Amino acid sequence: MSTDKAKFAETHEWARAEGDIVTVGISDYAVRELRDITYVDLPATGEKTSMGDPFGEVESVKTVAELVAPCDGEVVAVNDAVVDDPAVLSKDPYGDGWLIRIKASDLDQLDELMTHEEYDSFIEDEDEDDEDDEEDEDFGGDEDEDF
Repeated sequence: MSTDKAKFAETHEWARAEGDIVTVGISDYAVRELRDITYVDLPATGEKTSMGDPFGEVESVKTVAELVAPCDGEVVAVNDAVVDDPAVLSKDPYGDGWLIRIKASDLDQLDELMTHEEYDSFIEDEDEDDEDDEEDEDFGGDEDEDF
């Protein structure tokens, strides 16, 4: 899938609308950061979603990450292939690795998400912040910081 029409959340989910149906997944950046994904928990068809609220989880050997809904609506499809084989996310996060499809009740909510270009800038900034944090750790951190 081309990511040109996809919108991205700061929590690394992507959303692509086709009519009033929004396909949701996680970005390749998120997949790389999570590394070895071992388990995906998704809602059942018919469950309601609310923008900004969790709808599931992705677990890896490294961490557990909540999946956050990009819009209000109702889950109309769940990608059981990803639940059965989480490695699909690593192979094709924007295609076969989609997670859920939502019948959106307010498509305008997607306007609050980032374009692909904005998301690329966002993750570059996030990576720079991570590098700065690592440099601080390497040098004993900021001595003025309270812990």
